[in-house]
Amino acid sequence: MVATCLHLSGFACSFVGWIGLIVATATNDWVVTCGYTITTCRKMDELGSKGLWADCVMATGLYHCKPLVDILILPGYVQACRALMIAASVLGIPAIFLLVTVLPCIRMGHEPGAAKYRRSQLGGILIILLAMCGVVATIWFPVCAHRETTIMSFGYSLYTGWIGSALCLFGGCVIVCCSGDAQSFGENRFYYASGSSSPTHAKSAHV
Repeated sequence: MVATCLHLSGFACSFVGWIGLIVATATNDWVVTCGYTITTCRKMDELGSKGLWADCVMATGLYHCKPLVDILILPGYVQACRALMIAASVLGIPAIFLLVTVLPCIRMGHEPGAAKYRRSQLGGILIILLAMCGVVATIWFPVCAHRETTIMSFGYSLYTGWIGSALCLFGGCVIVCCSGDAQSFGENRFYYASGSSSPTHAKSAHV
C-alpha cells in the first residue's frame, strides 16, 4: 500500500511538472534585460524580456514582441534550449501515457504485475530524462543571455521551468526507486469480491 501511495505521488508530481515545462516552453518571459537601472530603462523603453521565441520590449502601456523566426542568425544557445525544451515536452507524452496505464485504478485484463512494473520503470526513466532536459535548458539560457546583455531579473517562465523540472525529477525518482519490486507491483490494491455463502460483499486486499 505504501508503494502504491508513493507511485501515485510520483505520478502527480511528474504530471504537474510536465505541464510547467510546457508553459515555460510556450512563453517568452524568461529573463528581464536592461542596460541601465529599471526606472531609466522604462523611461527609455529599454526594459526588455527575452525568451526562446521572441524578444519583447516592456514600457508603460506597451508590450511589443519581435518573433525570433530567422533560425540562421539565432545564437546557438537559443536553438539548443529550444530543442531541449521541445524534447522535454514531447517526451512527456509517452511517459505520462505509460504511467497512466499502470495506475492502481487501471486494469488491463489479467496482466501480470511484472509487465506493469516494466512500464512504470520506463515511464519513470522518461520523466527523469525530460527533467534533465529542462534543467539544462533553464540554466544554460540565463547564463548565456547574461553574456550578451545585462539581466535585471528572471521571468516567470524561467521560474516555471525550474519548478517543473524539479517536480519531474522528484516524481521520476520516486517512481523508479520507490514503486516496489516486479512481483508485488500492482498487488497492493483493494477490491470487492462476492461469495455464495454471504449476501453482502466482502472487502479484501492483497498484501
